[in-house]
Amino acid sequence: MTVVSAVPRPPRRIPRPPRRIPWPAPVALAYAVAQLALVVPHLGLGWDETVYVSQVDPGRPAAYFSAPRSRGISLLAAPVLAVTHSTTVLRVVLALLSAAALYAAYRVWQPLLGRACTALAALLFASLWTTVLYGPQAMPNLWVALSAVAAVGWFLRAVHLHERRRALLGLGAMVAAATCFRFSDGVWLALPLLTACAIVPAWRRPAPALAVAGGFAMGGAEWIAEAYVRWGGVGARLHLSSATEGGMGARWAGGMAWRSLNGPLLCRPCHVPLTHPELTLWWLALPALALIACAVAPRARHGAATVLPAACAAALSIPYLLLIDYSAPRFLLPAYALLALPLAVLAAHGAQAIRPPRVRALAIGLTAVLLALHLSAQYEVLDRNAAEARVTADRYRTAAHDLRGLGLTPPCLVSGRHAPPIGYDNGCASANVGGNNRDTTAHTLLRRAAREPTAALARTRSGPPHYARTWIPHPLPGTGLTAYIRPPLQPPV
Repeated sequence: MTVVSAVPRPPRRIPRPPRRIPWPAPVALAYAVAQLALVVPHLGLGWDETVYVSQVDPGRPAAYFSAPRSRGISLLAAPVLAVTHSTTVLRVVLALLSAAALYAAYRVWQPLLGRACTALAALLFASLWTTVLYGPQAMPNLWVALSAVAAVGWFLRAVHLHERRRALLGLGAMVAAATCFRFSDGVWLALPLLTACAIVPAWRRPAPALAVAGGFAMGGAEWIAEAYVRWGGVGARLHLSSATEGGMGARWAGGMAWRSLNGPLLCRPCHVPLTHPELTLWWLALPALALIACAVAPRARHGAATVLPAACAAALSIPYLLLIDYSAPRFLLPAYALLALPLAVLAAHGAQAIRPPRVRALAIGLTAVLLALHLSAQYEVLDRNAAEARVTADRYRTAAHDLRGLGLTPPCLVSGRHAPPIGYDNGCASANVGGNNRDTTAHTLLRRAAREPTAALARTRSGPPHYARTWIPHPLPGTGLTAYIRPPLQPPV
């Protein structure tokens, strides 16, 4: 009898499914490249940026921090400033961080909308010139926008996909981040989320509401504590914030937002005419497209994922469209980031609704052409506004260099409307006796001027400030400013 030994067969290899490409990742990579190529090499620190970074720069005196501001962006920049004073290094780090944050914020939505739709939403937001320009800047608006996108996504994952612990932690953390970057925007983000918890029967559970409220409390704790330490309470700080903003009240600012859509970067007072109206058509169509997306969302089975971000975008737009009398293109970045989601859903639903393959291909091609035109228009506006910002920053640096040549070296004091950026570049403290950022009196400034080198900056055509009429004028060529230097050994008036 022959015994045949069984030879074991090698185990069959189970083919692995192909790894899916995380489509928001290429969008984030392209966003980082656009910042590093178009913005980072050419842009110095702006007026508001010097206020934020001076709070945590160990080598510079802190500029006056007004009541409406929040310290989130200062905390974000603090680790970089602890190592280097290089503006370029700060820009590069913020560009990479903002690209990573863009990916992380929209990646939250992938289980809700799918990969392609999520990537399209990220592309729509990342392609705006304001998104590219403010990515590497130490300004809070973009970070509020990305925090809001992630917060709304985690909220829907908590109430729809029942990802209890992870989603609730993400929700609380993102509401806290948005509030830390800008306290007032945290209020307008939390309100629609809490309202949704109250009016939607399926969402009436304590956990999401507690996550939103807890995140807001955690993110606003520093702002509230500072309100009591510096201004005597939250009410007093809110009152002063309103005064700093020019008196907040019911008014229509949508026209100013439209006229300043392509610049200037700050429209205050906002009497500029509309330039290149053909480049603003997308902005005029945005509300109509968002309403259409909300109307067709139930058919696409994305009702909540479309209506809730649109509602949060509307809430975050209220203070900038209905309560202030000036505008800046960056103010509506949170609204744009959230509205990109329903627009992506609308585009996906439209593509699925077209049945004939030829017609669908034609529609996709037409959409690609429109997107290419939109990108070229956004690049044109970006290039123009980046150049204007660069000219302004160069003017500040030139004035600081000239002041050093006049003997104004630290410790020193610079006063006037343009004192914060010029004083920061020169290593001097800054002060202002008038305007929205008034932080001292003329008497106090003169007493301080008796102890350290002091310059009062004013436009050349406007003459000296009243407290510097006897000071020596020194025109600063190329800046449009004149520095009035206090003579040595002059007794204070």
